[in-house]
Amino acid sequence: MLQNLCDTHTHTLYSRHAYSTIRENVLAARDAGLELLGSTEHFSDMLFPESSLTHANVRDYQFFDNLGIWPREWEGVRVLHGCEADIRGLDGSLYGDHIVVTADIVGRPLDEPQTLCERVFSRCDYVVASVHLDDFVQGATVAQGTEMYLSVLHRDHVLTLGHTGRSGVRYDLREVVGEAARLHKLIEINEHSLEAGFGDCAGVCRDIAETCAELGCQIAVNTDAHICTQVGQFPVALAMLEEIHFPQELIATRSAEAFLAAKSAALGE
Repeated sequence: MLQNLCDTHTHTLYSRHAYSTIRENVLAARDAGLELLGSTEHFSDMLFPESSLTHANVRDYQFFDNLGIWPREWEGVRVLHGCEADIRGLDGSLYGDHIVVTADIVGRPLDEPQTLCERVFSRCDYVVASVHLDDFVQGATVAQGTEMYLSVLHRDHVLTLGHTGRSGVRYDLREVVGEAARLHKLIEINEHSLEAGFGDCAGVCRDIAETCAELGCQIAVNTDAHICTQVGQFPVALAMLEEIHFPQELIATRSAEAFLAAKSAALGE
């Protein structure tokens, strides 16, 4: 039976449409027998109606500024800080790339301006990059979708491509998975996508998993939990992986040790 002892894509109430606190998620992770929990709040212009691709109030994202106060070991669970950043351009640009921050959350001028993306990512252990708002991919060619994901994989802080099985983006699966494998980055198998049944998501996710197995690309099996009762629960994803005889050694989330090693290899730590 396949083992998965990490959940590295989860949300708390700071994602605005999620419902649990970080402590509630940690307790759920402990009760599920997890070794490691990654909390990855949404970093996106869908969170605040006044934000855009070029403007946002840095105070809306101040919860990222204070991640350092969390215990790294909490109720026997290793806790990592992350974010789920929205891919917002076919060039691979992410939300926050074009927003310049010149002052901190209390209005003090920064020594040097920085992008909101740089500010948030510098506080995160890793980034999950996903498509949610898909206006920019409408009518995109397979080549454009492929180049988008390839560009995202080359971003320094990005560790995982999130729920590509339900993104609606057409892309060359073998090329993207092959490059992820070469860069030691992770492709996500997302429990929520499979459980909720987005279109033919089950078939697409199966194709993704089979291609990862063939090309030797590591995957992250995550819940994408938006409430604590979902944390550490992967029955549909693991059943699918069992069915296709997915190799345990390519599941980066199989243990805390395996995930931390995968993160180090991918991010050059």
